[in-house]
Amino acid sequence: MSINPELYLILICYLFGSIPFGLVISKILKKDDPRSLGSKNIGATNILRVSGVKLGFLTLFFDILKAFIPIKVISLSNSLNLEIAIISVFIGHLFPFWIKFKGGKGIAVLIGAILAYKISFALLFLLTWIIVAILTRYSSLAALVACIFTFLFMLIEGDKLVPVMFVMLILVIFKHFNNIKRLIRGKETKIILKKVK
Repeated sequence: MSINPELYLILICYLFGSIPFGLVISKILKKDDPRSLGSKNIGATNILRVSGVKLGFLTLFFDILKAFIPIKVISLSNSLNLEIAIISVFIGHLFPFWIKFKGGKGIAVLIGAILAYKISFALLFLLTWIIVAILTRYSSLAALVACIFTFLFMLIEGDKLVPVMFVMLILVIFKHFNNIKRLIRGKETKIILKKVK
């Protein structure tokens, strides 16, 4: 009995997305386990907070790359389902089975996926994030606003990935639920760039 090719696609993309680079990099460089400090998240923002700028940006780079590579390859093929691939990579990052399904919050892989798909969407996302982050110094707020603006832009453009972006937006809001509560209470942690030895 032959297996549906889309099942392979889902598995491969999920595995790419599930690589916990924040944790892997921390262990290789013998830094503190990010799951025990800060927000206890393996994403780039928490790595930056607990281990410094260099590790934070290194984590961001690899988390973007793990989405960019498979999505770029798949986007060049008309025979593979791009929408399923993007969702699979995204779910892999949010819920990696390697570490009991407790992954990142999705922003880096979202950037990597839309960068591979259409650079204009990625530039809009990054520009919005930078502006909001500079004005407010809240990474979580910048991420949420950037996701919403990118979704609305895709909607106006009538892009085929609107349903996928909507799903990712809902999941990003879900993963940022505690951040949203802290923002409302005025207790969210602001961006502080510092070096950690």
